Amino acid sequence: MKKFIYTMMAALVLCGCTQDKPLTFVAGSYETTYNGHNGPISIKTTFSDSCITNIEVLSQNETPHIGDVAFEQLIPQIISANGIGMDAISGATITSHALLNAVAQAAEDANVSNIEQFRKNTLKGEKEDIDDTWDVVIVGAGGAGLAAAAEAAAYGNTVLVIEKNGEMGGNTLVSGGTFQSVIPYLVWEPSQPDAKMGRGYDGQMYEKVKMGMGCIEELEAIMKWSEEDFDSLYYTTHDFTPGRIEEQARHGVHREYLPILQELKREISAYLVWAKPKLNSGVPETQLTLFSTNNLHIFQTYYGGLRQSVAGNKWCYGDVELVKQVVEEGAALKPWLLSMGVEFLEKQVMITGEMWFRGNKMTGANIDTDGDGKPEHYKGNWGAYVMAPYHAFIKANPKNKVLTSTTAYELMMKGDRVTGVKAERQDGTKVLAHAKKGVIIASGGYAANISKIINTNLYWKSEYITPQMGSTNRSSMRGDGIEMAQDVGAAVTGMGWTQLMPQAYADYGTIAFGSISDAIFVNPETGKRFVDESQERDVLAIRAFKTGATVNGKAGAFLYIGGETTTEPNDIRGVDIPGKQYARTVEQLPELLKSLKMHAVSDAIVKTIRSYDEAIMNGKEPDGVGKKFATSTIGRAKKNEDGTYDKSTYSLDSALLTIRVMAPAAHHTMGGLKIDAWRRVLDTSGQPIPGLFAAGEVTGGIHGGNRLGGNSLTEVMVSGRIAARSVNKEK
Repeated sequence: MKKFIYTMMAALVLCGCTQDKPLTFVAGSYETTYNGHNGPISIKTTFSDSCITNIEVLSQNETPHIGDVAFEQLIPQIISANGIGMDAISGATITSHALLNAVAQAAEDANVSNIEQFRKNTLKGEKEDIDDTWDVVIVGAGGAGLAAAAEAAAYGNTVLVIEKNGEMGGNTLVSGGTFQSVIPYLVWEPSQPDAKMGRGYDGQMYEKVKMGMGCIEELEAIMKWSEEDFDSLYYTTHDFTPGRIEEQARHGVHREYLPILQELKREISAYLVWAKPKLNSGVPETQLTLFSTNNLHIFQTYYGGLRQSVAGNKWCYGDVELVKQVVEEGAALKPWLLSMGVEFLEKQVMITGEMWFRGNKMTGANIDTDGDGKPEHYKGNWGAYVMAPYHAFIKANPKNKVLTSTTAYELMMKGDRVTGVKAERQDGTKVLAHAKKGVIIASGGYAANISKIINTNLYWKSEYITPQMGSTNRSSMRGDGIEMAQDVGAAVTGMGWTQLMPQAYADYGTIAFGSISDAIFVNPETGKRFVDESQERDVLAIRAFKTGATVNGKAGAFLYIGGETTTEPNDIRGVDIPGKQYARTVEQLPELLKSLKMHAVSDAIVKTIRSYDEAIMNGKEPDGVGKKFATSTIGRAKKNEDGTYDKSTYSLDSALLTIRVMAPAAHHTMGGLKIDAWRRVLDTSGQPIPGLFAAGEVTGGIHGGNRLGGNSLTEVMVSGRIAARSVNKEK
């Protein structure tokens, strides 16, 4: 854990404070604790008889580069202001308020002479406004904005990035970090069908990925897909049930996706000619090399996103040209990131709602940021999707910069052309950022704006979307960029289609990283599984709501139960995380459920796990509620050399279960600015607005009514790079 200690000397660089008259304190150090986003924050505040002289963070579990930026930025301000009258750091609101409240309590413990004045004291000083010009101005320093910045800088452009939050990263920083894209050398290749290894981009040989149990069944369902026009009339008298592709397959395909389906059938047919003899000879499906093509990715994005409105009068699915573009250009992402120092696991994994083993998981990045010739390692999403593109664009030109804690609020116009951005920094500094070539809006969606979701909702039943719902998003994701573009005539598309993340903690809605191929979802009222965990995210959320369980006021609550280990790097198992995750044996399960005030009978849960594990070991889908894609048991069991289980080694009693309390939370908004393939923002008459481009979740039209897991990171990076290439051509 990073330790934060700030003294009066560290704060002297700041400009003083507003203070009606001097405060007095009882000199000494005072320890206080207040709940933050991820648990208690404990600090020690030291006072002289007239001011704060030191603040030390004793313990905290806030998310690095997200919550903990509140300590780095606020504590020096608090010391310098001798009070807590400053605003919370955007994107770290809960942590900020916890810190400010803990300091206020310390001041009260120190007998501050005037607590109201202490609460109002803030910084003062002269602010020098910014009025400058760059080639490209980007709004948003998340995955899309930083990808655009790196690409634009590579063309020799000067670039300014404006970021509302106190730190770069946006929602990309709190994502699972896995992007969907087929890696040819890791999957089945028609030219060398029996190959066990493939040559990677680095010249090394890597073992090809195996099929998951249930993959063949999915491919066979696609082979039977009707090539007739999609029959929406059928669904005026029959319910449309997301996730039932066997039913969808009988009722046709939208005409623009027919060529994709036909080519995909030819690809699958070639694979089955190779695979079926092996299956017939007794080779387990899980020992076959994984089939995966761009056409499968495109078609699954189509039918995984094809959705009907709750009123039954509207349909939503992805624009075929935009979907094809994202999938096909996604193939260039891995080598691009590798060139910037990003490291990957050489696997194709499956995350929640991904629908196939197509995920690319990175471990961080090695980047020489200090110029000493020796790369430093930056972990996880921070390294791969923030520091790697940031370093690439910031070293390209000394003019390039990021302004954090800066809110863009208006696009500047000259005639019908966008020429820059008006913004304001948290300290009140005014910013006029002129753009010679154009502005790229990459400010993200509005999944933290629950009222906007409710007001635009077309998809969810009203009882599912309530003001009490949590959000996996940063608190700053309010839809500001969409509204700013609408103010200059931009059109929107797909509004009202919001994705809920089922795998979110039942407190604030924080996303819970983790695989679903080796875990189960359990109804806390019955102790039984209620859904195929490998289904699309909206299907999982709908089934969770239908269980009727509520925890901490959150509807759709359920228990996520995994084993003690997993191959998913971000999925930390076998340890306790206060208020979020519990590592318990079967013997300890009843006491845990009692403390959580769950009604589930522990014996029922144990029975569910044993039944599930037995099916997995037998190479079958579980009884009752099936599961298409499963990779391992919950309990302990050794595998034979051929990948089958040695059932004699199975033990549940000795295993350490990983248990989380989950509930659906707002996660991704599919609607946004209407764009063309060059990422130009279109006006309400369908014409490009000169000088205005957009990338990432701020746009609509790609994911349809439901986004596949992992498609967001692919799309934000692809669209950011396309927007940068397009703006580079502007004159």
